[in-house]
Amino acid sequence: MKKDDISRRKFLGLAIGGGALLGGAADADGAECAILNNSQPDVPYTLNNPENIIYTSCLNCNTGCGIKVKIQDSVAVKIDGNPYNPFSLVPNLPMAASIDDAALVDSAICPKGQAGIQTLYDPYRITKVLKRSGKRGENKWMTISFDKAVKEIVEGGKLFSHVVGEENRHVEGLRSIRACTDNSLMKAMDEDIKALWKEKDAEKKKELTAAFKEKYKESLHVLIDPEHPDLGPKNNQFILAFGRLKNGRKEFLSRMADGFGTVNLHGHTTVCQGSLYFTCKAISEQYKHGKFTGGKKFYWQADLEHSRYVLFVGANLFEANYGPTNRTARLINNLVDGTTKIAVVDPRFTKLASKAQVWIPIKPGEDAALALAIIQWMIANGRFDIKFLQPANKAAAKAANETSWTNASWLVEIKDGKPGKFVRAADIGLTPMQKLTVPDENDPAKTIEYEEKFFVVMENGVLKAFDPNDEGTAVFGDLFVDTEIESKNNPSKVHVKSSLQLLKESALENTFEGWCKIAGADPKDVEQVAKELTSYGKRAAVDIHRGPAQHTNGFYNILAWMSVNMLLGNFDWKGGLSKPSTYGYDGAKDGPFKISKVSGKMASFGISSIRHNLDYEHTTLFSGYPAKRNWYPLSSDVYEEIIPSIGDAYPYPIKALFLYMGTPAYSLPAGQTNIDVLADIGKLPLFFTSDICIGTTSLYSDYIFPDLTYLERWEFQGSHPNMVNKVEPIRQPSVAPNTEIVKVYNAETPICVESTLMALGESLGLKSFGKGAIDGNIDLVHMDDLYLRAVANTAVTGKPVTGALEDEIGIFKKARRHIPKSVYDEQRWRGIVGEELWPKVVYLLNRGGRFEDHDKGYDGDKLAHRYGALINMYQEKTATKKYSGTGKPLPGIARYIPQLNYIGESLQGYENGYDLHLITHRVVMQTKSRTASSYWLLSLMPENGIVLNRSDAERLGLRNGDVIRVVSATNTEGVWDLKNGLKKDISGKVIVTEAIRPGVISFALGFGNWATGGTDCVIDGKLIKGDKRRESGIHANAAMWTDSSLSNNTCLFDPVGGSVSFYDTKVKLIKM
Repeated sequence: MKKDDISRRKFLGLAIGGGALLGGAADADGAECAILNNSQPDVPYTLNNPENIIYTSCLNCNTGCGIKVKIQDSVAVKIDGNPYNPFSLVPNLPMAASIDDAALVDSAICPKGQAGIQTLYDPYRITKVLKRSGKRGENKWMTISFDKAVKEIVEGGKLFSHVVGEENRHVEGLRSIRACTDNSLMKAMDEDIKALWKEKDAEKKKELTAAFKEKYKESLHVLIDPEHPDLGPKNNQFILAFGRLKNGRKEFLSRMADGFGTVNLHGHTTVCQGSLYFTCKAISEQYKHGKFTGGKKFYWQADLEHSRYVLFVGANLFEANYGPTNRTARLINNLVDGTTKIAVVDPRFTKLASKAQVWIPIKPGEDAALALAIIQWMIANGRFDIKFLQPANKAAAKAANETSWTNASWLVEIKDGKPGKFVRAADIGLTPMQKLTVPDENDPAKTIEYEEKFFVVMENGVLKAFDPNDEGTAVFGDLFVDTEIESKNNPSKVHVKSSLQLLKESALENTFEGWCKIAGADPKDVEQVAKELTSYGKRAAVDIHRGPAQHTNGFYNILAWMSVNMLLGNFDWKGGLSKPSTYGYDGAKDGPFKISKVSGKMASFGISSIRHNLDYEHTTLFSGYPAKRNWYPLSSDVYEEIIPSIGDAYPYPIKALFLYMGTPAYSLPAGQTNIDVLADIGKLPLFFTSDICIGTTSLYSDYIFPDLTYLERWEFQGSHPNMVNKVEPIRQPSVAPNTEIVKVYNAETPICVESTLMALGESLGLKSFGKGAIDGNIDLVHMDDLYLRAVANTAVTGKPVTGALEDEIGIFKKARRHIPKSVYDEQRWRGIVGEELWPKVVYLLNRGGRFEDHDKGYDGDKLAHRYGALINMYQEKTATKKYSGTGKPLPGIARYIPQLNYIGESLQGYENGYDLHLITHRVVMQTKSRTASSYWLLSLMPENGIVLNRSDAERLGLRNGDVIRVVSATNTEGVWDLKNGLKKDISGKVIVTEAIRPGVISFALGFGNWATGGTDCVIDGKLIKGDKRRESGIHANAAMWTDSSLSNNTCLFDPVGGSVSFYDTKVKLIKM
């Protein structure tokens, strides 16, 4: 076949017109020809030559596997795995291996990774800025210049006078929204607002509010509401929101928020497994300067390479859960030779469950019951690690050959039968209180003064005061304490219990059989799992993912399972639990470039739009319980709150929303509630997005700025908790950009999220971009100014890497011969990092990042990169928070909490007439919304369906292939109302199987789109036909329950950990 004979129709299977889409660009022709010509038998195979390979990182799912992109005739024609990267090869090639040798090693990559080429060259990709020419959601657009779009968004005006009904609507621009530009004023107001929040007396708080208004009477116009000054300045009425955001790009969004002066930069954590993250954050809070603080937003997973027994809970390892190319390789050989045994807790009989000793098909949402049954058994049978639990401080942990320690032995004060704060030694007269002063780490000019009262344990029945961080005096505590103690400062005795005693009592609130019944588990199976789990010492673990987290009780489900791991004592041990470990790309510790230091950073203050990291009771909005919407003192990035809160104008109206790489309308349970708000210009006056196509949420934008795919851009992927080695995969441009080239700060650059934010910053005059924007003396006028310095930081942190020799530098240059100067300019890149660091930068980029040698992940029987800190079995910080839905204090220990709505009501009323429990799952061929454009993947699985047990199918008279509609108590019609005159049925085909618990049904995510090239659109008056293959299958999120106590404008959620409720809905199926 000759090159000239190949048509785009043959390659893509469709015809696209319109200059704003990639379908009209020459690169699509180049891709088709290069790929097809390369398949001819007489063509020399040059793709294993190192000068034709660029190493980068995938992002067709969040695992971010290492990949090598193979280039022919300037086009990416093949993607394979990067052997340097341990996410793709186990053990990975050492960094010292030559790039000539690495070029010949293609490591593993899943179907989504290989299909990235179709994401890159998707003919429905946007290449120019689109502005809507019709009403929101109508999918009618006009192309507009980049500069004009930036100007309109910044300056505002009658931007949509061409749209019927909006002829006279004035849209406020970002310049006007940024009402406060005086940073000294913001700093002063911020200090006074913090003082106001600290005041607990309601009348005194009113007095402070009045004093604030008097003090700033000349500046009240910059506030959202002077009667509630803690809402902050009008700047907060601009929200930046994001879906999948990685380091590097994160800095650009943060710089926009910091320079603009808004507190509202919010992510998507709670739609993934938020309650897993935020429970572990609460577990990792450290006692410092008189309070618990500094918890890390992360979680632990099992070291599968050396575990002897793993209980997987809600983890779909062989198809998702960072598993297919990485964890599978670490586990499968051990399963085959019997080194490792596993059990699986999941309503579905997954591929992972097929390899398990025991499969427990749990009732969705009843994880805490099952975990408490195991805890009860472990304690009753003495099958827990006493030596790990007894150390009360750091010195004791060291003496016990541990690197981490718990508060299992710490004494908690019991008042009115309920646990509260830990006992303080000074409060009972056991030891004097000390007034201490320490430097403020955040501001060297300041000091922190606090009162240290010390904690208390019983050591062999004797009270003993201690400092948890003391490295000199080891203190061990009795584990089961329930007694009254004398207080020298109080005539009455103080009732105290140890943390482990509280956990024991929680586990004894039901019988072993009773817990198993609630969980829907056979007690014999649970006992077998408990025995096995406790038979391998520290080389056993409970490995948790989103299954137990995405419920209204997710926080306490996770805490219960993590408490099992605490009893096992497996933290930091080989075969136990590990945490992620990365190299320092930001230079904060020992790098030459402090890229996170922002010039012109505003002292942003006020209540965030999602009301996170703040107690409701401390604010001027407090007016009893329930609050109008939930408050999240222990979590952040609450995705399901961003848009519904805009709809309720609570805590205040929002004037502009920018959304990057996210589609909450598709991804969230009951995502149609987001569409209701997005389509309403009265509730959200300005909405603009960064997207690679017209997506299921960007469809409702006023403006869509095109973005680069992961194969065209920079990012620092980071790591995941199952990876014991220190890594930093680097995502870097592998091909020429497909978006339009524009000028920002007089430098040529492709349109992307970075250039969009920088252009907005340039127009607004923000100091966080431009001259001296980085650390006060480094210019940020091109995205390379940040990214190349971040690579240099990664290269030299700790022990610097070897520099590339001249021949390797030559290969580096030749491999980028197809990339234009707007992206790759050797002179610019060298100048940014300097001649001394340039060879080290090349060395890293030639390997796709920095990766520790495989054997460096372990140190004897322990992990090399350890958590090494306090682990909170009992959470004082959590126990002192009040739930804004009821005003009741939150439990500080693992407890069984049933599924409830926001105000604490049972969900049983929703169930009447609906008896099938709806859940979701992932297949290796799809990743939620963003892989719908891949026909290679669709050829493997053209559509999904509703998976249900054979017994349910027979009861309902359903057979394989029958088409059904899914309805629920909050979506009785069974449709997606797209608010553009169209409704999409929640319908699909039945898949009958034995591999799911009776009474439970599931559907695979990634199907049932209503945009992303699947529907017709009009651009510049020209009709672009959609490809219906992209809409195939069912997406049943719209059937998931909304919360009637919140006017049904949002899904159900976990009020503590923030997770959305994916797995609590009951539905029925109607045959069509």
